[in-house]
Amino acid sequence: MIKLLFFIDSDKVVNLLESWHFFSYDLGSLNVDEYLECDVKPVRLAILGLGTVGGGALKLLKENAAEIKRRTGREIQITHVGTRRPRPDLELPASVKQSADLMSIVRQPDVDVVVEVMGGIHPAYDVIMEAIKHGKQIVTANKALLAEHGNELFKAADDHKVQIAYEAAVAGGIPIIKVMREGLAANRIDWLAGIINGTGNFILTEMREKGRAFADVLKEAQELGYAEADPTFDVEGIDAAHKLTLLASIAFGIPLQFDKVFTEGISKITAQDVKYAEDLGFRIKHLGIARRAAKGIELRVHPTLIPEDQLIANVNGVKNAVLVQANAVGPTLYYGAGAGAGPTASAVIADVVDIVRDISYTEDGAGTIPQLAFEALTDLPILSREEMTTGYYIRINAEDQTGVLADVTTILSRAGISIDAIMQQPRLKDLIPIVILTDPVVESKMDEALAQIQALPVIHGEIVRIRLESLDN
Repeated sequence: MIKLLFFIDSDKVVNLLESWHFFSYDLGSLNVDEYLECDVKPVRLAILGLGTVGGGALKLLKENAAEIKRRTGREIQITHVGTRRPRPDLELPASVKQSADLMSIVRQPDVDVVVEVMGGIHPAYDVIMEAIKHGKQIVTANKALLAEHGNELFKAADDHKVQIAYEAAVAGGIPIIKVMREGLAANRIDWLAGIINGTGNFILTEMREKGRAFADVLKEAQELGYAEADPTFDVEGIDAAHKLTLLASIAFGIPLQFDKVFTEGISKITAQDVKYAEDLGFRIKHLGIARRAAKGIELRVHPTLIPEDQLIANVNGVKNAVLVQANAVGPTLYYGAGAGAGPTASAVIADVVDIVRDISYTEDGAGTIPQLAFEALTDLPILSREEMTTGYYIRINAEDQTGVLADVTTILSRAGISIDAIMQQPRLKDLIPIVILTDPVVESKMDEALAQIQALPVIHGEIVRIRLESLDN
């Protein structure tokens, strides 16, 4: 005997136990699969943007349709696609409407979920806001939009009882958003450090493995499609800063504050420094770091020396990885493909699956998990660059004169900076490269010390400073 239990909400009853009436109906030998097939309506999607990610999402929905339906209990149908020109090459069903009028699409009654994979701030912001106002669930891969305007978008979503799902916005196919919102929910997260831009990681890997110059590897990255014609967002750390903004918010329960992320790129890294770092047992990675400190939160993206025996130091090529230190579970590392049609589409469709489950099994589509992991966000102060604490790799080019090293170490000592290691390199063009590793120190002290060292008449060229992290606590 098969029975179904129906819950019918009575109007305005305060006591939850008194607000539901229970009914049980004997369905005899009715096949439950047939019942669900004829009664449960499909969830209808609009996909805005048919580039690499949008095309990948379409492909994945088609290839894994049966598996996805088994997971959700409902069919997922694409009813609209937003594209500037028709795409007959995609072989969409005749029932799918193609249009360049995105505002019209998100207002349609036969759209339940809007998947935004266009990228950029405009028109994405206005389109998503309009979709939210019309009660549509949102799935987006748009890290720039969320990092810079997420606070108002998430508020609008809460006000209209819909979700914004954004797993694909950070680290491609690595489910780091779900991990931090759900898997680590019992923990207090102390810090995280991530290789969250594949282009930068590819460049630094090639520089280390083959001794190549930055400019040469960048050109190859552009030819391979890893870097855009204008690579600024990737190599100057802006893309990583967008992603770090999101990770920090869900790690610490703070508002999104992209404008307070200290950002430094890799364009000044030389093959010389990559080699010297390796000689000292370190590798240079472009990291996004978010850390709790005594006076607030550090948010920083910059080239970083890390010990070569750290797992994250051995993440090479275009791969991404995020290391999270939490108080109960300790350090955990998440590794995988950070971009590409398949990995990013995997994250997009996983968000669609979660939303379908929520709208199927909850009272409304608002979801059961807060948009940024915390029911209440806290305005913890974000530290300025000068207030941050880290170790340093310093390289100076000095004349070969007696007392130079003594002068340099004296300046560092007077500033309260402890030296961990000193390495003098062979002469280069009548100058001696001196490499110094320091213990962690507040950056303002390092600023003052380097200014004094730079002023020494025996120092030539700009002093190279690269931050250093042990990532062991």
